Amino acid sequence: MENKIDIGKLDFAFQPIINTNSGKTFAVEALLRNCQELNFKSINNFFDYLAKEEILFDYDIKLRKKALKKFKKIDLPNIKLFYNLDNRVFNMPNKKLGKTLEILKELDIKPDRLCFELTEHNLFEDEKNLQDAIKNYNHNEIKTAIDDFGTGVSGLHLLYISDTNFVKIDKFFISHIDKDPKKRLFCSSIVEMAHTMGIQVIAEGIERVEEYLTCKDIKVDYLQGYLFCRPTTDIEEIKKSYKGKSFLKKDRRLLSNNIDKSFIEKVDAITDDSSLHDLFIYFKEHTKNTFVPVVNSEKKILGAIYEVDIKKISYSQYGLSLAKNQSFKAKLKHYLQPVPEIDISWGIDKALEIFNMRNDAKGIFVSKDSIYYGFISLNNLLLLSYKRNIEIAENQNPLTKLPGNNQIDDFIYNIFDKKLQAQIIYFDFNDFKPFNDTYGFRLGDRAILMFSEILQKYLSRESFIAHIGGDDFFVGFVNMSYENVYNMIFNIQKEFEHNVQSLYNENDLKKGHITAKDRYGTTREFELLSISASIIEVNENSSIENFNSKLGEIKKRSKAVNKPFGICINM
Repeated sequence: MENKIDIGKLDFAFQPIINTNSGKTFAVEALLRNCQELNFKSINNFFDYLAKEEILFDYDIKLRKKALKKFKKIDLPNIKLFYNLDNRVFNMPNKKLGKTLEILKELDIKPDRLCFELTEHNLFEDEKNLQDAIKNYNHNEIKTAIDDFGTGVSGLHLLYISDTNFVKIDKFFISHIDKDPKKRLFCSSIVEMAHTMGIQVIAEGIERVEEYLTCKDIKVDYLQGYLFCRPTTDIEEIKKSYKGKSFLKKDRRLLSNNIDKSFIEKVDAITDDSSLHDLFIYFKEHTKNTFVPVVNSEKKILGAIYEVDIKKISYSQYGLSLAKNQSFKAKLKHYLQPVPEIDISWGIDKALEIFNMRNDAKGIFVSKDSIYYGFISLNNLLLLSYKRNIEIAENQNPLTKLPGNNQIDDFIYNIFDKKLQAQIIYFDFNDFKPFNDTYGFRLGDRAILMFSEILQKYLSRESFIAHIGGDDFFVGFVNMSYENVYNMIFNIQKEFEHNVQSLYNENDLKKGHITAKDRYGTTREFELLSISASIIEVNENSSIENFNSKLGEIKKRSKAVNKPFGICINM
């Protein structure tokens, strides 16, 4: 049966994996094609047969070579090949370590350009076999990725034991992530955990612009999907960059969250093929440096080597001579230490977050579009943190400490710029001036703080809460159903009306109103404090010009609805 399998009938299609920020092609994934030509219904049936006959290892080696041969013809320097590895291969009786290195050497392809994708589609019969294989890949600089992360029952366990370089979030969690807060929360948690562990994240199955924008917002590193390019057997169709796509333009960000480049030190790096002698010379020439960043041929940072770790050799009587000796085979990677790293586009907040999770670090390394850019020292991080806190404080409302008008403008701009589906809510106190005049500014401030606390109690971190000023508040939701938004607002209004009664004296509370002068100086009765709310629904067809022109009308109409819980719907 074995000699009937003619892999010459099989082919590989490639699908690009692109850098989220630059749009440049980072890698391609090899996808097997034409299994039907061998009378197999699907790729899974084909590999099931190979595993059952215990010939999976032999044929997978042949397929690796076939994929790598075609990959080498792609005229794009330094891109990587992601190859799906059926984990049953580790349990084949004739498996042999080192075969992949032989192929790479024969084809003159650097090992770090190959990445094996591991999945949970088949149970790991022998975990030690898997760990030994991955250890061997890491030792030989072959990368690994966990594929379809989130769908298997032991994904976190696999992440823990594999010491992997990449995590690929399954397309189930990416599909309509812009409309599903739970998916967004799940994926943002994966990204945060992976980055803390020094692992990069790839989102699979991007088919819509809104999915791309959401993945970019939660700091996914790389993207793959039909939105950019479908799998193709024609390597000429694979582009160097997809930044020509109209949606890959830079997003407008709050300037205060950008990393000021003056805080980034340009610490010279050495390449991973440098010798120990080169390392000694580096420290002699850079006397103020206590470490050296190490990058690969693509200028991606691999880690750092600290002078203290090589002092015994470098300062010994024969250290320099020993390092020059070719028979002394110590490699730089023996001294290489992992480092916290961010992309410059992530901003100050993310930099501080990742640094705080690595409290033993002396700073944080910065890349730009996956290329090493520089280093932010501990002192500069503290200065950036101080500067950021000052800027946040300046843009906060001084009473409630909620974001102010600059952040509101940014939120509004982004939802229209990205054509997101959103609900914007304007809250306004009813008859606040008479209350303030009667009970004084101190109790007026207490009423405002009370409402601020209720907003934060009812609304999740996925919502945007801000204080316009005085008794006006702003809340924004993205991809939330109208029904959910309506119910939350109703409950907020109801609780405020109940809680605010504690601010009135017994007499006014019993009457159910207060007597005060209106803006024209006429004495009349005013109801107890309540809240008006306007919901403005925004969709991809809404324009910011139309929105701005209706703001005055929206506020007036919200006052005209029946109190206390009336809600006016606009746009």
